[in-house]
Amino acid sequence: MKEWAGTVYPRGARSGDYLLHYGQQFNTIELNATHYRVPGPETIAKWTRDTPSDFQFCPKVPQAISHSRDLGTGTSQIEAFAYAMGGLGVRLGPSFLQLPPYFGLERCGVLARFLERWPKGLPIAIEFREASWFSGGDLHPDAVAILEAHQAGAVITDVAGRRDVLHLRVTAPFVLLRFVGNDLHASDYERARAWAAQIRHWFAQGLPAVYFFAHEPDNLKSPRLADFAHQLLGGLPGVSCRGPVLDSSAPGQQLGLF
Repeated sequence: MKEWAGTVYPRGARSGDYLLHYGQQFNTIELNATHYRVPGPETIAKWTRDTPSDFQFCPKVPQAISHSRDLGTGTSQIEAFAYAMGGLGVRLGPSFLQLPPYFGLERCGVLARFLERWPKGLPIAIEFREASWFSGGDLHPDAVAILEAHQAGAVITDVAGRRDVLHLRVTAPFVLLRFVGNDLHASDYERARAWAAQIRHWFAQGLPAVYFFAHEPDNLKSPRLADFAHQLLGGLPGVSCRGPVLDSSAPGQQLGLF
């Protein structure tokens, strides 16, 4: 986002250097660009050059796979995507497959075939959106069984308008949490504090990694939410975490509610 120049990026930064500056402040990114186009090897090589060795890309599975009738199992698209992402090497974090809002529990078999086809050793998480996948604040047992059988994660989505999709089920050795705020309302900070407590609990139980992605309806405000989460979590013993060093003199960037 060019609007982050002067806050996340230095003032006057060139767009070609945005990732370089981003990687100095954060250690992961929700990579939505891959949902629309699989990058070529030159792009992958530039991404690796522009980021520190501890940086983790979490690529979104292309919509040509996620929104197809068979989740791409009838083509070679799964293997092609996995091969391209493999070029990220140690910088490759979990990929995530966002199922369409109409993809319901009755299609468990399709999901199982996708995970059987997905290359072993590449972590992946599934984001469920259709209501039948959830029951009483948890994932349906059929979904849990499929994910655990393939050591796949279940994306945890915390969004004000869909409390039914919020769950705490851990089915893989990582958690991918998508936190959607409410325009930096006071409740955003309350929810972030609750997640910090939950993440501390998971770490105490031995969970190796949590990927926390901060969203706001106006993503100019997302770095402020990420900064707050980092203040809550960055000082935990043994936790490697980076967060933004915001320019508090920039208009609209003064931090509050701390």
